[in-house]
Order: sequence, then C-alpha cells, then structure tokens
Amino acid sequence: MINLIQERATKEQLEEMLEILSSYIKLAVDIERGILAGGGEHHADCEAVLLENGSKSVDIWRADWHPLTQDVGYEFLTNISPRQNNRSMESQDRSIIEQVAEIVEQLLGGL
Repeated sequence: MINLIQERATKEQLEEMLEILSSYIKLAVDIERGILAGGGEHHADCEAVLLENGSKSVDIWRADWHPLTQDVGYEFLTNISPRQNNRSMESQDRSIIEQVAEIVEQLLGGL
C-alpha cells in the first residue's frame, strides 16, 4: 500500500508501507513541499501519488528507506534527469540529498 505522508507517519502507516517489500520502503520525496509517498513495488507508483496530489515532477526525487538501520538509499535510474543537469543515478547536488534525508528523517525516522 502506498501512503502519502504529509506529517510524521504512524506505526500503522509504516507497517502498511512495508507490506510489499518487508525490509525497506520505496519512496518518492517532494523536496519543495516537504512530503513523501512510500510503499508499493515501484518508485513510479509513489511518484504518481505525489503528482496526483499537486507535486511537480521537477521537485520529486526517489529514494529507499531502511527502517531497521534508519538509512536512506539514493541511487536509481529514475533520478537521471539531464533537464535538471543530473546525469547520475544519485543527485549530483549535495543539497538535494540533504533535503531528501531531512524530509525522510522528519517523516519516518525513529519509527
């Protein structure tokens, strides 16, 4: 199940997001709005939830959340975006990585 997380997630939401992959959660993070969508099998599904709720594609970055280690993974083909001058699977802009990490930590960290 994919959840749109706009404020600190509950344990129930975390459990729902872990239903498919069990050990980690696929995420799409809107760095402009400070929200995320998580769960399901594909980052694109999470991104679609954000887009349906008013996010702009240019503001969305993909990541994985590993709740046991509280780590965020960033390397995905979908992060390659020449239009945004990002030609790597990880953001080449350190501030984007920091923003994603901060949002994930605020909304999911410590659960």
